[in-house]
Amino acid sequence: MNSKERFIITLEGGKADRMPVTMHHIMPSFLDNYLGGISGLNFFDLLGIDPINWVMAYRCSPDRGEYFDPGHTHLGFLEAHRICSDDWRIELEPLEDPRYASQRFNIITPERTLSMVLQSNEHTTWLAEHLVKAKSDIDVISKYMTYPLCDVKEINRAADEFGSRGLIRGHISAFEGFGQPGCWQDAACLYGIENLIMASIEDPQWVHAFLNILKERKKVYIHSLKGANYDLLELGGGDASTTVISPDIFNEFVAPCDAELIEAAHQAGQRVVYHTCGGMMPILEDIAAMKPDAMETFTPPAMGGDVHLKEAKRRIGDKVCMIGGLDQFHYFKGCSVQETRDEVRRCFEEAGGGGGFILAPSDHFFEADLDLLKAFADEALNCTY
Repeated sequence: MNSKERFIITLEGGKADRMPVTMHHIMPSFLDNYLGGISGLNFFDLLGIDPINWVMAYRCSPDRGEYFDPGHTHLGFLEAHRICSDDWRIELEPLEDPRYASQRFNIITPERTLSMVLQSNEHTTWLAEHLVKAKSDIDVISKYMTYPLCDVKEINRAADEFGSRGLIRGHISAFEGFGQPGCWQDAACLYGIENLIMASIEDPQWVHAFLNILKERKKVYIHSLKGANYDLLELGGGDASTTVISPDIFNEFVAPCDAELIEAAHQAGQRVVYHTCGGMMPILEDIAAMKPDAMETFTPPAMGGDVHLKEAKRRIGDKVCMIGGLDQFHYFKGCSVQETRDEVRRCFEEAGGGGGFILAPSDHFFEADLDLLKAFADEALNCTY
């Protein structure tokens, strides 16, 4: 059985020859600092585990006056080429900062310029200033924003080239510069999660309007996915975890929008994994009720989450495929090889029964000992059915 077959059988709730084992994103700084800058696909080959090829490619709509941003010449990690118009132009302004690479990201519209400040270190990028500063900014976004579409030909070219080697994965379109696939999560990036939580209490009508603007843009992208040979698309994000928001907020603001996107993706012939890095246990059934094909990341308590795999498997294992579960902070660095092997076996024993479970770290890692990574891979490859 090849890796693609193994993934697909498991995503459909079945039992393959063995438990699939993979990674989420393999961070460029890890590859640079620990493995001499090899590619992510070469990293999968090094460990002998089931590969994921992340592919994102947009096309624009000339009939709407849209075109590729001529200034976007270097595509960052998981980026697609930005889409602009004469009413939605992007200009980047370098900023002086003694510690971090910093830039102001300007979106220029006929009414006003919307801007945010991005900062980066060798590992990641974050927001130092949010884009939405006044509630009326969402009306400007709604009036002038562009609508990225999936470049189906490019996705299918990449899928054909990758063949049966592994999974072709992408994500639902996110906002320019800094965003997330889910509607609430995208809004949290644009407005700030604390501001968004307060607004959900003080002005819920505005929050619903904001989410609907983002949802309608994402739906246009999702409708364009028909015929794209993705195996799995990511939706969601950590700002909808119960580490951050209450189940009530999740069910009022998050679930209705994202459930609609999942249904649209299914109509376009796509599978969806709902990503919740953080607390999940109070909303396991609520996420499953949105009918994604898979859920991730099942972050354990020692990593800042709350997931107990055995209980999660009991509650939702017959409804969705489960992806993740491994504590990479404690078992990819600073422990014994046997402890890493034991952690892999724990995950398999608690969630692997009957299939429907893909072992992976519960999100990113930036440091790891190579002998522990090899132990992780070797033990997982021996978790057979």
